[in-house]
Amino acid sequence: MPGTPPTRFTYLGPEGTFTEAALRTIPAAEHGLRTPARSVPEALEAVRSGEADAALVPLENSVGGAIPVTLDELVTGMPLMITREVLLPVEFVLAADVLKPLAGLRTIAAHPQASAQCRHWLQANVPDAVVVDVLSNATAALNAAAGEYDAALCAPIGVPRNRLTVLAEKVADRTEAVTRFALLTRPAPPPPPTGDDVTSLAVSIRHDQVGALLAVLTELAVRGVNLSRIESRPTGEQLGTYFFFLDCTGHVAEARLGEALQGLRRICAEVRFLGSYARHRLHPEPPVQAPAGLSDSDFADSAAWLSRLRDGEVF
Repeated sequence: MPGTPPTRFTYLGPEGTFTEAALRTIPAAEHGLRTPARSVPEALEAVRSGEADAALVPLENSVGGAIPVTLDELVTGMPLMITREVLLPVEFVLAADVLKPLAGLRTIAAHPQASAQCRHWLQANVPDAVVVDVLSNATAALNAAAGEYDAALCAPIGVPRNRLTVLAEKVADRTEAVTRFALLTRPAPPPPPTGDDVTSLAVSIRHDQVGALLAVLTELAVRGVNLSRIESRPTGEQLGTYFFFLDCTGHVAEARLGEALQGLRRICAEVRFLGSYARHRLHPEPPVQAPAGLSDSDFADSAAWLSRLRDGEVF
């Protein structure tokens, strides 16, 4: 990130959650000050107020989908920018204060999202246990360590921290589940392009304009900008008005994406730029290439041609 790197980080707490585990994959955060927040709004407000330099919050999960509170926070209040994304495989463990047979478990503490992602495993392996909802994965681990429940579904980071014993590993129904997190700062020049980047936007369309959403998609498509995600959230102003959250392949510094943003600015009721940043890939794969005729060099060549025409040269 250009300028002074962040040293004070906040994140959706409490300690011992997947969000903390994701944050600690960032070298600057591993060596900086990390402060848990009680909620996504609290974490982001700490950045807006200057109490923290950056906040890491969940953006979406491959099983449960988008995190509504994060999306809502991105379009309200002072603007914030995504400067980095972190993908973290979600692997739950079943843990207890001491080694116990699964057949003897009667109560299991779990965050509702955790139990939902492990529902089939729980039915198959501990059908007689009652799953008790708690506020977080970290709370589940704490409760199990205190002996309040026989076991807990929790993140692996919570096991050594609470001196728990693992009864079963990788208990999620879908072993490929991944959560995507966003690191947000106050507005600043985005990190330089890497050649494999994502640009995130929030746009609101004129609800009384026929084909308005199609017009938005066309602005991207005609310039070869690949749309990797689109999500809608109500604006809260009136029924039938929405913000659309877009993840586009490319960087704001690139000509084709820059032209697409100009087009969106002309046709949308509002466009909020949420950041351009490097794509995080868990497995190496080549980035999506621009179609023929839509590379930055193609845009530069056509712009130079138009300039020559305006100067009186005829071709």
